[in-house]
Amino acid sequence: MEKMTAAHRTLPFDTWVSVRNLNNNKHIEVRIQDRGPFIRGRIIDLSKAAAREIDMLGPGTAKVKLTIIKPPKRSETDRQPELFTVQVGAFRDRSRAEAIRNAMQSQYGEARIVERSADGVIYRVLVGREEEEAKAEALAARIRAVGTSALVVRLDSEKP
Repeated sequence: MEKMTAAHRTLPFDTWVSVRNLNNNKHIEVRIQDRGPFIRGRIIDLSKAAAREIDMLGPGTAKVKLTIIKPPKRSETDRQPELFTVQVGAFRDRSRAEAIRNAMQSQYGEARIVERSADGVIYRVLVGREEEEAKAEALAARIRAVGTSALVVRLDSEKP
């Protein structure tokens, strides 16, 4: 919370971005180290320290402009193909996550639970695995059409 970091749904981890608050023209440079935000219409979640720097703590949200200033450093041998998935929920209750995963798996094929530790364990339910973001977005649109929340995120690991 007190480092200059942020969460983004699809930018690779360790990407550095400049975030400009369009309301006051203040900007900050942050490193992407997490996935999110998981609220439709939002593009980035800033750490508390970063939000403080550009006067977003009070209002909580603002229109911003993102500029990639430094991609992650990786050697050619470390490079993995980009993979995208659709997040349909994040739960503190594992049994609820399992029920959603089972329903998604029966309707859309591949679905899994990924645990994340942040103020306790969160169980993220992910559906599909696509090499193109557009294909993942098409899957998300099909899922949303039946009334389920769905956001495209980068799949950070091929491990389930």
